[in-house]
Amino acid sequence: MPIIHKVGRRHIQTRILIGAIYLILCVGAITMLYPFGLMIGGSTKSSVDQKELNIFPRFLSDDAILYRKYLEGLFNERLTMLQAVYDEDLPSFQVAEPPEQVNDALIDAYVSFIDQLGNDTFVYSVGFLEARNTRGLHMKVLREFIDTLRSEFDGNIDAANLAMKTHFADWHTVHIQPEIPLERFQRLGDHPLAIRFRELKEQQPPYYRTYFSIEGMFKHMFLKPQYTRNIEAYNETHQTAYPSYDKIFLPRRVPQGTALEVGDWERFIRQALHTRWIQADPEAILPYRTFLKSKYLVIATLNEIYGTTYDSFDQVPLFDQARQSGIAKSDWTSFIREWKDPATGQIHSLPLDMVSIKNLDFQFQDFLHRRHGSIKELNRTLKTNYGSYAEIRQPQKQYHYREFLKNQRSLRWEFTIRNYVTVIQYMLINGRALFNTVVYCSLAILAALIVNPMAAYALSRFSLPSTYKILLLLMVTMAFPPMVTQIPVFLTLRNLDLLNTFWALILPGLANGYLIFILKGFFDSQPKELYECASLDGANEWVMFWQLTMNLSKPVLAYIALQAFVSAYSNFMFALLICQDTKMWTLMPTLYQLQQTAHMGVTFASLMVAAIPTFVVFLFAQNIIMRGIVVPV
Repeated sequence: MPIIHKVGRRHIQTRILIGAIYLILCVGAITMLYPFGLMIGGSTKSSVDQKELNIFPRFLSDDAILYRKYLEGLFNERLTMLQAVYDEDLPSFQVAEPPEQVNDALIDAYVSFIDQLGNDTFVYSVGFLEARNTRGLHMKVLREFIDTLRSEFDGNIDAANLAMKTHFADWHTVHIQPEIPLERFQRLGDHPLAIRFRELKEQQPPYYRTYFSIEGMFKHMFLKPQYTRNIEAYNETHQTAYPSYDKIFLPRRVPQGTALEVGDWERFIRQALHTRWIQADPEAILPYRTFLKSKYLVIATLNEIYGTTYDSFDQVPLFDQARQSGIAKSDWTSFIREWKDPATGQIHSLPLDMVSIKNLDFQFQDFLHRRHGSIKELNRTLKTNYGSYAEIRQPQKQYHYREFLKNQRSLRWEFTIRNYVTVIQYMLINGRALFNTVVYCSLAILAALIVNPMAAYALSRFSLPSTYKILLLLMVTMAFPPMVTQIPVFLTLRNLDLLNTFWALILPGLANGYLIFILKGFFDSQPKELYECASLDGANEWVMFWQLTMNLSKPVLAYIALQAFVSAYSNFMFALLICQDTKMWTLMPTLYQLQQTAHMGVTFASLMVAAIPTFVVFLFAQNIIMRGIVVPV
């Protein structure tokens, strides 16, 4: 009985020991998997959620985070645009919240108003185009635009540059800034690239569009930067008593308020607001002609510059922004701002009492007024509580939120894959990195499976007098790290004129002392009788090497092939040193170039994409790897 109890205790102790070992291994695995999980989660991030350290991206389960990422993309990471469009003092995208309520009747009316605007691409901006803070990221609309150009020009960036009058180095560097004609310095491009983009802009879905608000611009981009966001400071300066900036309304015409309010409105018109939103009364034609006559003196000079055939200044029409550009537009801008005649000192400008502001908010108010008449009827029909039509603004926040709720699934998918798509497109369209990597890895594996076995076979089969000296020399090569040999190898390849070729990548690693040593030991362990029998049957050395030795050595050859693949695929510094021509870059130098200027999320995605080939190889070759590890030992 004591013996049985003793055996039982030993059995229990053994099981406890084995369980402890498994527990330690599991903890070790978790400590390895956790950083890997953080990298996976980080590969989907943008500027709005970059500070969150989560294995599972929160936007996949949290609608609030998803909404913030949506707003970030919708406004192309421009917070000032969100503030102007929504008329909100939002400090950052990270704290954006959905509207408290969604008035479907008001939004439906707004959708009808948008529909009547037609295809005027200058009244709205398109989102998901430019990542100002998430560097290196190609958002969805930009990717579509690049794909359109690549398809049109058969992937030839030089042909695209010639047609578009651009100078892009490659397809990944193609970019276009969103047109935001609000402030005076912002120009509406007549460039072929901008014209081509407007065709794609018309095709974007409604939840990718933000319609301009001159009222929001007036408050958030003109008044508040001057008088701070404190309404008390504004009231003290202007001698007013507004309870908040929400009660300050932009008048269509010169206001009847205090002198400072009139001065603000005038400076906003003459210096800040884009001329596209400034409308002159027909009576402004007389001072406009007087201005042109004062500047050009004779009609022939104006005709020569404008390319017109007027007989006199009396035939010059009022400037039409929809049809004119160039010098005529520059003169119109000078007329609005104030132009001083250098000869007489007289100032010519557009009279304030002949100016009105074109604003989508005003147009929306007029649209609702025509539909409902009195403000009381409007409030009853749309279930609102406006005090007057002047309080009505475009309900874009509610409109965007309703569209957001409809498209959550597609948005989650886009935010999950866009960093990866950016990296993959960069690999595919930026140089020949993918092709070079496939060729390099294939040649490296082929060389490792031919040269090393042949050298090891010769050392194993033939009793050379210097076998052990050769083996010692092969072992000595393992004592020198690759960094030590890079300079002499580079100089040798340069003298042979092999730089920027596949020969330069393959030749330095053609033979490997470590692999030859392993193969020789494995070949020595094979039965001598097999070779004697083969020799008696008339087999030559090539037959014995190829049909006997190589067939019996498949596990160790698989191990060598895997090592050759990993070594070639992960080769970065040496590949960058000897192949400085970007056309010969492999995957690692190419991704390193992307990572230098890319956002954290794009960088993590590039690391994940780079790890996929090695992971797939190891996943499908686990048995071979284990046999290759055990057999050489």
